Amino acid sequence: MDHKAAVERAREVGRTVLSASASDNDRNGTFSIAAVEALGSAGLLALNVPTSSGGHGLGPRAFADVVTAIAEVDASVAMVYVMHVCSVQCLVSFADASPDAKSALGEVATGKHLSTLAFSEKGSRSHFWAPVSKAKESAGGFTLNAYKSWVTSAGFADSYIMSSQLPNAKAPTESGLWVIRKGAAGMRVADKWDAIGMRSNASAPMSLEDCNVPASALLTKEGFKSMLEVVLPWFNVGQAAVGLGLCRAVVTATAQHLKTARFDHLGASLGEALPNLRANLASMQIDTDGLAARLADTCTHLENPGELTVLRVLEVKAAAGETAICVTQLAMRTCGGAAFSRHTSIERFFRDAQAGAVMAPTVDVLREFIGKAILGIPLF
Repeated sequence: MDHKAAVERAREVGRTVLSASASDNDRNGTFSIAAVEALGSAGLLALNVPTSSGGHGLGPRAFADVVTAIAEVDASVAMVYVMHVCSVQCLVSFADASPDAKSALGEVATGKHLSTLAFSEKGSRSHFWAPVSKAKESAGGFTLNAYKSWVTSAGFADSYIMSSQLPNAKAPTESGLWVIRKGAAGMRVADKWDAIGMRSNASAPMSLEDCNVPASALLTKEGFKSMLEVVLPWFNVGQAAVGLGLCRAVVTATAQHLKTARFDHLGASLGEALPNLRANLASMQIDTDGLAARLADTCTHLENPGELTVLRVLEVKAAAGETAICVTQLAMRTCGGAAFSRHTSIERFFRDAQAGAVMAPTVDVLREFIGKAILGIPLF
């Protein structure tokens, strides 16, 4: 499967599976097992698994386009997919070091295994790179105790890439990453997920209480470096792609509304009768195209790393979060009562867009990093 085929398969999953259930799943806060199964059957769960391991070996650009296509229909499913691919990138990076990672990666290649990240902790909040939990050495492995927040696909994923301080750590940056299987003794979903947006991605907190894992589950003792260098570029691109999908979705929905809603007494559609609404639609399109160009440029930098690559990776998520909020908000205002009363999908996309700004690293944190990078100040 090449890049073009991957995107077309994502669109087909959107048409045949996601479109029929997205609104109901959002309303009820239901995680879509059918969506995960469809993505697996389409080969998309193995998008970035190397061909030598049975996957498709595709990179960030194909990933961004696939995520965008999914998010145009259901942003919650798109976030489930983003977290999966980021987790798989860890499995790929450390498969040679961890037998458990290699085993999980083989299952991902078959399309039967969903993975996710478990980084953020209540004690360090949006500073996901700084776990406050600390692993303990135990017979044959490690004992983990942690309270993880914002674990997408909580209770549904087959494996979780979890961070924790190493047993002899002196600071949160002295951390490791482990792969933990679903059903591990001591690991449980700690609370319900009931948010205003992204309601069907099961992004609930999870707790680990005396969770014993074998030594083979340790991916790396350089967790801090891996979270920033292995995961963050893929996550920021993925989150930006979700934002782009939301923007494209509301541009399409707004254009459709302006074409079909009418002033019968004027004998004209809203779009024909009101130039201010046409101007709003134009602004939405301009901002959406600008985000698409920024995302494509970031992918180019990841394919050909240079001195500006880190800056572009930081910028793309910050810009995407703000753009998605502005574009979806303008769509709400342009479509008025039809959007407010949930007669269109715009209201759902508007709520989903809010998540980008608060999802770690938050826009405020990214601006701090960007400012430091420009001034040549170390980020940490």
